[in-house]
Formats: sequence, C-alpha cells, structure tokens
Amino acid sequence: MVIAVSRLVTKLRLKPPSRTEPRRSERIFVTRRPFGPQLRQLLKPKTCLNRTDIGFRRCLGPLLSAALLLAGCDMSIGHLTGRATDEWTHRYPLSSGGEIRIVNTNGKIEVEPADGPEVEIRAERIARAATDAGARELLPRIDIKEDIGPDRISVQTERMSGIMIGAAFEVRYHVRAPKNAFVNVANTNGQVALTGLAGKVIAHTTNGGVTARGLTGGVEARSTNGIVNIDLASVGSERISAKTTNGAVVVSLPESAKADVTASWTNGGIKVAPELKVEETERSRRRFEGRLNGGGTSIELQTTNGGIRLRPREAAEAEAEDSKTEVKTLKRRH
Repeated sequence: MVIAVSRLVTKLRLKPPSRTEPRRSERIFVTRRPFGPQLRQLLKPKTCLNRTDIGFRRCLGPLLSAALLLAGCDMSIGHLTGRATDEWTHRYPLSSGGEIRIVNTNGKIEVEPADGPEVEIRAERIARAATDAGARELLPRIDIKEDIGPDRISVQTERMSGIMIGAAFEVRYHVRAPKNAFVNVANTNGQVALTGLAGKVIAHTTNGGVTARGLTGGVEARSTNGIVNIDLASVGSERISAKTTNGAVVVSLPESAKADVTASWTNGGIKVAPELKVEETERSRRRFEGRLNGGGTSIELQTTNGGIRLRPREAAEAEAEDSKTEVKTLKRRH
C-alpha cells in the first residue's frame, strides 16, 4: 500500500511551490503505516496539489482515499484458509413425471439419471473462514430447506442473514433423478451440469455455465454470465431454448433431427456446421432462421455478447474424445 501511494504521488509530480520551501505542516510524510494525524495530513486538499498544478483539480486526495479503501478491503478479507464440511444424503419417493426443484446460491448443481423411481440428493456444505474454528462455527448457519410431496420435491439453500466479512460458504448438490422426472434447477453463483435426462429440464444460473449431455426432452437453459452448452441425444416435440447474456451458446444434435431454428445475437455471430442440412429462411447481421431437415421442433438460441454454434452430435462426441486424449497426453508429459 505504501509503495502504491508513493508511485501515485510520483506520477502526479507532486511538488511544493517553487518560491519557498513548504512549511512543516504542509509536508507529506509517508511512513510504513500512514494512520492518525499523518493520514489526515496526507489527505488534506491543500497538500494534494499546489497552484501550479491546478489542471489536476486536486484529484490526489480522492484517489488516495480509494486506494486506501481497497487496501482495507483486501486486508479484512485475507486468505480464507480455514475450512469445514459436512454432508447428508436423503432419498425420496416421487410419482412418475413429478418435479424435482433445486435452488442454490453458491455452489455447483449436478443431476444425473437414477435406475429406479426414487430421488437421491446428496448435499455437501462447505464453510470457509480465516481459521478452521471460524469455519466450523459458520457451518451450522448454512440452512437447507426441504419441501417434500408425492409429486414434487423441493430443496433450497436459504440465504444467510447478516453481513459476512472474512467468510464464505457453498453447497454442492449431487442429484440422482428418475429419467422422466421434470428437473427444475436454479443457481446464483455456480455451474449447472445435467446428464442423461429424458424429462423436461429447466436450468437457470446467474454466474456460471449450463452444461447438458444426452438430453431427450424439452430444454430451457439460461445464464447471465456463462456458456450454455446443450447436447441433445434426440429431438422430440418439446421446445428447446438456450440463452445467455455474456457467453457462447453451443447446441449439438443428431444430423437427422427435424427442427425450426431461430438464433439472435448482439455482439457475435452464428456458425452452422456444414454437415447439418439447414435451409436458411432469414439471415441478417444479428439474426438467423432456418429449417433443419424440413423443419419441426422449435429451437431458439440467443446471446448478447458471444457466438452461437449449431453442430451435429457426432462431431461434438469426436471433439470431446480428442480433448480427453489431449489431456491424457499432457498429463503423461508432466
């Protein structure tokens, strides 16, 4: 912090009036800890700039205040080396086609298919603080609310009351759901990952991506800051929607799928793989419409800042295998 202040003073060419030496009260003393009277003297407007530097409009004081404020925030948070965790696993019966609702604030949500009609939810609570003792004290405050019914299961991370300084928490949900269940998940800070589901899927997150593999039902995927990557094992009659604000949208589907595709973007573009038989009906600077194999299910793709990619599932699988091979090769080298 002292170095940063010194550099800022030097950059602004802080000089006393050339006619006389500055009085003792006008001098700036930068010590190891500029607190108390020295800090007040440092931030006095009259010592910020002399009259020969009026072009700067006495800006040093506010800049120093901001720098000190940021430094104070960094010192107060520090490194959260303390950690405490616990977890529980609950199982619930669910009627055919019932809804599974998961709401989280911080942490990842993963959903994969189960073999039977039972829903299994494993929740892992993680608390972080400056010390392990502080983390253990925080852990019981992470509240998870359950609302269970025969045709709807709702599990939600409650928002923690009060102001948290020097502490953080997250909950990681690992869900095994019946394949035909209606999965409805919402996250604030964290990713959403879905695999092998046949029922309708709604997945929303604010800060994080949505990744889905092997879906066969309707999809509504949303993100604000993150990539939306959807892999469809088949395309039925239910609508497919993938949208984000800051990030890319990637949809992989069988070459034989029949769909009406609508895509829009603000800053970006669209790339349609040549293997897909898409008849363009509209293309402009920010919009695309086309019929895949004569048209069919509605597929809507949208982003504000990012690109849109529509590709065959076979190419996506080959690309994934190549990536795995590359990762294994890098691991062997290191």
